[in-house]
Amino acid sequence: MTMLPGEIFWERFGHDAIVVVDPDTRAATSYNFGFFDLDEPDFTSRFVRGDMRYQLVALPVDQDLATYDAEGRGVSIQWLDLPAEDARQLAAALAENARPENARYRYDYFLDNCSTRVRDALDRALHGRMRSQLEGRSQGNTYRSEAMRLASPEFWMWLGFDIGLGPAADVPLALWDEAFVPMRLAAALAEVKHTDGRPVVRGQHEILAHRLAPEPEERGQRWWLWAMWGLAIGGASAWAGRRYPRGTAAVALPFWTLSGVVGVLLLFLWLGTEHRFAWTNHNLFLLNPLAWLLLPGAVRLLLGRKAGAWFDTVLVLVATLALVGMFAHWLPLAPQRNAHWIALLLPIHLGLLAGLRRR
Repeated sequence: MTMLPGEIFWERFGHDAIVVVDPDTRAATSYNFGFFDLDEPDFTSRFVRGDMRYQLVALPVDQDLATYDAEGRGVSIQWLDLPAEDARQLAAALAENARPENARYRYDYFLDNCSTRVRDALDRALHGRMRSQLEGRSQGNTYRSEAMRLASPEFWMWLGFDIGLGPAADVPLALWDEAFVPMRLAAALAEVKHTDGRPVVRGQHEILAHRLAPEPEERGQRWWLWAMWGLAIGGASAWAGRRYPRGTAAVALPFWTLSGVVGVLLLFLWLGTEHRFAWTNHNLFLLNPLAWLLLPGAVRLLLGRKAGAWFDTVLVLVATLALVGMFAHWLPLAPQRNAHWIALLLPIHLGLLAGLRRR
């Protein structure tokens, strides 16, 4: 059972569950891997550290559907053609997994989430045939592209993924890995076949109509537009810095402050958490904590004084690191898709260097 995206940020990626119908009582149970408890004493700290706990819950299908109906989210169901013994084993395994002592698991946004748990359970019931048919095929999507596509209706969520994800999120995904998105899993499952050529999915239909905005489509990054803004701001900074250093310092002050804040957050994600897809982020070359060392000099310029002895050295260092970020983008080792950020921020760093450095 596949649920389309909702409006709350944790609903943006959609959801899914496995439905088991008892052949004797016709009672339908939804095995849903997406439950978490916001009231847990350590939930927030675990979320920050990347050590979240989710759990599998078994509940009547009608009760599960009522939630998505109230949210206006569309739900479709795929009936699976499984041999009787495999179906019984899958049902028994889910029931055992749903026991309180077995239900909790360590959640990972990309590698171990509610959708990958459904995928893995179905693959075991299919004796590995699902993985073998999906692992060697790819559409070229990445964790970054899928995350940004689905987060795009929420600007701050989109921005957080784009800045916060490192090069590990830019590896092209096989259809198997792409199934961390429930809608991708449903599409891939529809193509899986048994050894005799029969499709695994014997039927599919809509249970609830989707009353919200449709699932977002992927949009390409227009890096040239970012470059135009970067060149315009960088050029203006170089020109104004020579003529109006106080006004330029007033503009640079919030820019360097924000750069340092973002840089500290990126370092914290890398060195202080288990969010592995945020590690070794190349955006640190463009937004780094060293920018905070420029703040005292900017304040002095704002007050009409000289920037100070170390200001020029740090200004050169910050701009040089931004240049290193551009060269790192070209290296084939652990590439990161951040050309648009380079196109925007590198000219600004160089423009401030040209405008405010003493001659």
